Amino acid sequence: MLTVKQRELLQFIDDRLKASGVSPSFDEMREALELKSKSGVHRLISALEERQFIRRLPNRARALEVIKMPENAVSAAAPVIGTIAPALRAQVQMAANDTIEIPLHGRIAAGTPIEALQGTEGFAVPAALLGPGEHYALEVSGDSMVEEGILDGDFALIRKVDVAREGEIVVALIDDEQATLKTFRREGQMVRLDPANRMYEPQRYRPEQVRIQGRLAGLIRRY
Repeated sequence: MLTVKQRELLQFIDDRLKASGVSPSFDEMREALELKSKSGVHRLISALEERQFIRRLPNRARALEVIKMPENAVSAAAPVIGTIAPALRAQVQMAANDTIEIPLHGRIAAGTPIEALQGTEGFAVPAALLGPGEHYALEVSGDSMVEEGILDGDFALIRKVDVAREGEIVVALIDDEQATLKTFRREGQMVRLDPANRMYEPQRYRPEQVRIQGRLAGLIRRY
């Protein structure tokens, strides 16, 4: 028998996979379930794996597969409103085939920073992938975030914010000229932008050099 939080997480993963084919990130799972840390997500994932509701796909960062659902589980078409966290409730209430068009602002480097983003094409996104707030999309260029499951050619869905919390994956504009997708950290008086690929080194900047342009809200991958 699953706990309430285990059920919530399993439902969230299943709905996200059905909507986009891509597993949610640990930060997205933590936020959706209103957990204080990613360690809580890891414990829930391990419990679901032990009970054979999900499995981790080998050689793919962050990739999960739902093997089965509880007999009384519900999908996004019929959510149990009273038993799930508000952030998760807002997502599962949306039908997976509803789409929203958001701006597509060119390509962003997941490796070395590139020139500031340009372009304002439209990009259709499943509504279930977006929470509250204003969003835009970026095409990922590079491989420095592969260990977070962010691959070259993916489309990153970014929620517009101008502040970042420790450990969030953000779009950072460097010296008002170059933009990059990295994990935000503070290191003493400096801002550190961490890659998720051991082949790359962290990037360090003075706070006045860095402007936060948004944080990662989801991913879309085309095959």
